[in-house]
Amino acid sequence: MQVADDRLAADAAYHLICEGSTLLWQGDFFNARHLMEALKRRLDKPKLRGKAQKNAKPAHPPAPAATPALAFHQQRQVQARRAHILGSILIPLNGDYRIPLRRAPDVQAACTQAWGPADGTARVIALRELQGIVSAYEWRKNGVQIPALQTLGGYDRIHPHYGVFSPVRGEYVDLVAQAPLPATATQTAAVAWDIGTGTGVLAAVLARRGVPQVIATDNAARALACAQDNVQRLGVAAQVQLCNVDLFPPGHADLIVCNPPWLPVRATTSLEQAVYDPDSRMLRGFLAGLAAHLRPGGEGWLILSDLAEHLGLRSRADLLAWTEAAGLRVVGRLDIRPHHRKAQNASDPLHSARAAEVTSLWRLAV
Repeated sequence: MQVADDRLAADAAYHLICEGSTLLWQGDFFNARHLMEALKRRLDKPKLRGKAQKNAKPAHPPAPAATPALAFHQQRQVQARRAHILGSILIPLNGDYRIPLRRAPDVQAACTQAWGPADGTARVIALRELQGIVSAYEWRKNGVQIPALQTLGGYDRIHPHYGVFSPVRGEYVDLVAQAPLPATATQTAAVAWDIGTGTGVLAAVLARRGVPQVIATDNAARALACAQDNVQRLGVAAQVQLCNVDLFPPGHADLIVCNPPWLPVRATTSLEQAVYDPDSRMLRGFLAGLAAHLRPGGEGWLILSDLAEHLGLRSRADLLAWTEAAGLRVVGRLDIRPHHRKAQNASDPLHSARAAEVTSLWRLAV
């Protein structure tokens, strides 16, 4: 770790970080942000200097990866290197979450939401992580508008907490709002389960659709607190019960909904656990246990993107084989195309897979 301040040039900072140093910033806070932006530019568009720039030959585009899976893993390596470099600018925090730097913003409320009340311990934090905490604070304060909730009436925003995956890609929520409910799911004693509830958005949609009782499960304390906050805001707390459990709670249900992580690879951060499911553990666990928990006439709804299939990380044959081995049959499927920007970005190394992606709600029965 090296002390750095406003006198450090961006090129020198970049070389220090690439050689293995982290930079403890002691200068103006806004200059630390400017340095971060300069590092981003060097990562996005590396520049040649002096004679090297004059004598440089036109760059040839890199050869495409041999397979989509290799392209995916190469992109993860690039992202990991980028995260390492941008995470190497460290900012000091006092024991009350104040930043002892010139022109530093007030981040006490954001840090308190992320970590709990200050305990008097001074620390350092990567500027990039601090920016993420402040961004999460704003998302939680303002909320994310969910069109499906608006269609079903009442308050229509979900407020994601720090460390809980935000439903910014809302197409899967639309599928749950539109799929035909099993005949038994709206009866007086009907119960639906939302497995891995996260922000609680799907539990809220089911409650708004008239399911009398919804049990929403998760094994992350942050997610359960977030879901509780959201179901109260949305006015469905009387219908939704939160349960700290991995996958299924005890008992049986008329409808069991699960939106597992879509890509079967290892997560490297806690937030990535909402996207990456090593060896399809949660997906296979849901399928294997579903039949034992469904009431007669009930259905299981599996929400899954086929991006992993287009990337060569999992095959459709695998998914169908796991379904059949679990004693399940497919009684229907709803499909929707994603609307996110990456699907339209031709410069994305994974563009061909993203452009072909379809998100599906699989209706499963015993």
